[in-house]
Amino acid sequence: MEEEIKRGLMTESINKPLTKLEILKKISAGTELRNAINDIVHGRLGALIVLANQNVFDCFQGGFKVDCEFTQRRLVELSKMDGAIILSPDFKRILYANTLLTPDTSLPSYETGIRHQAAERTANETNSLVIAISQRRGETTIYNANFKYLLQPTEDLLRRATENLQILEKQRDIFNELLTNLNILELTNLVSIGDVCKVLQRIEMMKKMINIINEQIIELGEDGIILRMRMREVIRGIEKEDEFIIKDYIKNEEKFREFFDSLNFEEILDIEQIAENLFNQAQDIIINPIGYRLLSKTNLHQNEIENLLIEFTQLDEIMNAEDETLIRIIGASVDKFKKEMSHIREQILIGRRI
Repeated sequence: MEEEIKRGLMTESINKPLTKLEILKKISAGTELRNAINDIVHGRLGALIVLANQNVFDCFQGGFKVDCEFTQRRLVELSKMDGAIILSPDFKRILYANTLLTPDTSLPSYETGIRHQAAERTANETNSLVIAISQRRGETTIYNANFKYLLQPTEDLLRRATENLQILEKQRDIFNELLTNLNILELTNLVSIGDVCKVLQRIEMMKKMINIINEQIIELGEDGIILRMRMREVIRGIEKEDEFIIKDYIKNEEKFREFFDSLNFEEILDIEQIAENLFNQAQDIIINPIGYRLLSKTNLHQNEIENLLIEFTQLDEIMNAEDETLIRIIGASVDKFKKEMSHIREQILIGRRI
């Protein structure tokens, strides 16, 4: 039986290391695994739970084979024994129980308790997921290779996620104001590098917050449905605006992405550093948009927008182009296009969002 289980693990596509988001989904509120963890914590039992892969079999001994379907009740009952419980890679079966984990003790561990030291070293050695539930403290720690995460109580997590979402909503309001200002500056040819950097800065701040809130919502599972709906409303359109602004002002998108990905929240606040790295010029230097963002607000087809941007180098040239030139590029839809641009201009100048 043991050899059959090992062979099965070697052919499992799910045997690849789980990402943080995949782990949070597996232990989210409402899942059988999370319910079992909650029962173990409330019962002050403590437990070690290991997700099997082909390396795990060299890292434990003793215990007994179970090889039964995973259920919340079975996991709780088996946790009453001292040893570790081994689950299948798909979380659907309990393979072994009451086992002794035997990771390499020379591996570094920053934990103090024996249970958590064994969990951390096993995760590092086997590149697998290990869940350690403290009997004394009632805390649940997730180890996955070199990754460590302390599972949050649902009530605390819901409160923090709600607070973070409220902060994100305020950031979205500020972003909308910056975008309205950018629209006016683009029409009047008064956009400075600093203006562009402020908009990009706000987008990146929101993106980092979105990642944090998304992890919290995933962990909340069924308890986070309302928050997920609220967040979708808050972040609607941000990705598109980000894409268009980059096309309008950034020459090297790959370098841009790498730069912002390397920044933490504190570093993102430094506008001067952003301007220096992205444009290598002072913030007050005037810069002209290509026009991709505003053209995308019209009914022009993608290829028509691309053709305009090949012919003209900036938005102002498109706005002041002769009809003959526009007809040559976009054909008979010139009148409609000019009316649309005129309407967009009017909406921008009276301060409306477009």
